[in-house]
Formats: sequence, C-alpha cells, structure tokens
Amino acid sequence: MPRTFSKLYIHHVSAVKYRNALILPEFEKELYQYIIGIIKNLGQTPIRVNGMPDHIHIAARLRPSIAPAVFVQKVKANSSKWINANGFLPEYFNWQEGGGSFSVSETHVERLRKYIINQKEHHKKVSFKNELLELLKRNDITPGNDSLPEFFEGLYP
Repeated sequence: MPRTFSKLYIHHVSAVKYRNALILPEFEKELYQYIIGIIKNLGQTPIRVNGMPDHIHIAARLRPSIAPAVFVQKVKANSSKWINANGFLPEYFNWQEGGGSFSVSETHVERLRKYIINQKEHHKKVSFKNELLELLKRNDITPGNDSLPEFFEGLYP
C-alpha cells in the first residue's frame, strides 16, 4: 500500500491448548527463534518473543499489509506445525483458540520488551491468570467467564 504510513505495535499473548505446559526448555529457545523467523517472513518486525511452558508473549511491529488477527493465526499455525513436524513432544501440540492482542504505544515498547524478556522471573510472583486479568483490566476489557481460558493450579505460585 504505497503512501500508507503506519506504526502499529502489538503485544499478543497465546496459551497452549488446554493450558498444558508443553513448551519445554529443550526446545523453547529454538521455538522463539522460529517464531521470529515466521514474523520476518510475514514482512513484519519482531521485537521480542518469550514465554512460559503454558503460554507465549509476542511483541511486534505490524505493517498495514496484514491484520493483527491474520498475523496471529499465521504465527500460531506455522509454529504448531513446526513443533509437531520436529517431534519435540510425544503428543500433538496446538495453541488454544483466541488469545489477547493489545496495542502498544511506541513510548512503551522498550518496557514491553523488558517485560517479555523477564517472564520467568515475573511468573515467580504472578500467576498467568492474574497476569492476563491485569492485561485485560489495563486495556479496559471486561471478559465474560466463558471467554477466559481455563486456569489450572500448580504451574505458578
């Protein structure tokens, strides 16, 4: 789209289907690098990818050539396919439907990048459920109980 000017930053959070802790340390760094490659192949700019065994955070700058929902769908589909094709797990891997995508001001991009880098430390203090609820609250989103993922005890403090 010539002469279209855009600077759209997003923060996306997706959970593993059934909130299973399937993103294992043995392949997580390779997965995050693969997702960065997907983002670049889509013509977008990755900022940071990181997560926990049961969910992932993606920060990226999107150009107007792709809708955020299409971007997320392509990242999730391609990364699931890659995990399954490489046989990292004895079971089939899939992402949970949906997720949360939030716009980010350019002035907050560096803070978001650091937040995503520090996921392991962050979740020593905050559960995924509380993290997601806080993100929704900060973005003025009130979900219905049926639209939240199932949360299980035992993965976090």
